[in-house]
Amino acid sequence: MKFVPGCVAWTVTAITLAASVPGTTSARESVVVEVKAGDHERQHVPILFPLPPQLADAKTIWLQQIDSGEELPVQRTAAAAADAEPPQAVWMLHDRLPAHQARSYRLSATRFDRDRKTAVTCTDDGRSVTVNVRGKPVLTYHTAAVAPPAGLDTVYRRSGFIHPLQTPGGRVLTAAFPADHPHQHGIFNAWVKTEFDGRPVDFWNQAGGTGAVEHVEVTSLASGPVFGDFSVRLRHVDLSAKPEPVTVLDETWTIRVYDRTDMFLIDLESEQRCATELPLVVQEFHYGGMAFRGNSAWLDPTKSDFLTSEGKSRADGNHTRPRWTDLFGVLQGRPCGVAVLQHPDNLRFPAPVRLHPSKPYFVYTPVVLGEMTIEPEQPLTSRYRYVLHDGRPDAALLDTAWTDYAEPPTVRIIE
Repeated sequence: MKFVPGCVAWTVTAITLAASVPGTTSARESVVVEVKAGDHERQHVPILFPLPPQLADAKTIWLQQIDSGEELPVQRTAAAAADAEPPQAVWMLHDRLPAHQARSYRLSATRFDRDRKTAVTCTDDGRSVTVNVRGKPVLTYHTAAVAPPAGLDTVYRRSGFIHPLQTPGGRVLTAAFPADHPHQHGIFNAWVKTEFDGRPVDFWNQAGGTGAVEHVEVTSLASGPVFGDFSVRLRHVDLSAKPEPVTVLDETWTIRVYDRTDMFLIDLESEQRCATELPLVVQEFHYGGMAFRGNSAWLDPTKSDFLTSEGKSRADGNHTRPRWTDLFGVLQGRPCGVAVLQHPDNLRFPAPVRLHPSKPYFVYTPVVLGEMTIEPEQPLTSRYRYVLHDGRPDAALLDTAWTDYAEPPTVRIIE
């Protein structure tokens, strides 16, 4: 699957250069690339660069900043399938790069293993996948079905969701099985009012018993000096089908967490494909999609609020169309929150956001604008960047974060 959030454009202006890089096996295994800031100042930004053919098969890559001579952490994504996009080199541009300026790097293949510390770790214990950045917990994705608390109907069993999600300061931003809405679980994805094969199916409200979303398998897992990521498969099941339930959608999540500790930065891509030859009709409704359920300490609406890129709040932001939305409040005596940034390639961008009038919950929901259909052979891809922060939301910082995500620096080969 192609992972594109924050991906840079690249242009080949020269193929190779003779390189004196330790461990390279030929002069064709090194290129010089230029990163251009564009119209915006850049700092602490992920750089994603599709590897050119001469580096695509390299098991280990090496990165050096030209002006300083400093070797920088760099990590390649997993090898791509023959018909897929090329693998990428990923590094963090931490030092300030002013608007309209450029910086050059030497990127090389090397046959030597580099002595790099793993900054971001992904661990699969058979029941969940956990991600840590420099020893700090960031998120847990549940692969095994989690039983609801005592007293709740077992219909609320659920896998395939993220909880807890934590700030760098260790504050838990999410809730699972909240008493008011026990079908809501941290980060989860489900449609509400749908029709499949002539039947109404609700994948969101589990109590209705017509639909469910389940984890299927972990398909990849990686840790490294720049990022950790994993991919998982889920299925959306029509429980009302007879004589047996039918899988309606196959979904893939690819989740990448970057090495950044002043805030946590997470990219999530969802791809939904029809599992049969029949489409899924998602009817117009006021919520449904990739949702976020906040900590139950924020159930009192005076304890939390929303801020959107349009300056809206809980009072006036429902069903507006922001580029980003931040849910924030006080936990353990200090303010903190999470901003979710929409990628401009998403369907009906900017999709309307459902801001609950009293609960700590929101969801980008394109079906507010009308019915849509997920067709066979036409997958629905949605991309989001999550910014987990301690302190109150900073609108200027979040505007910058969205620009870095939606309009990243460009990268090209110059030698």
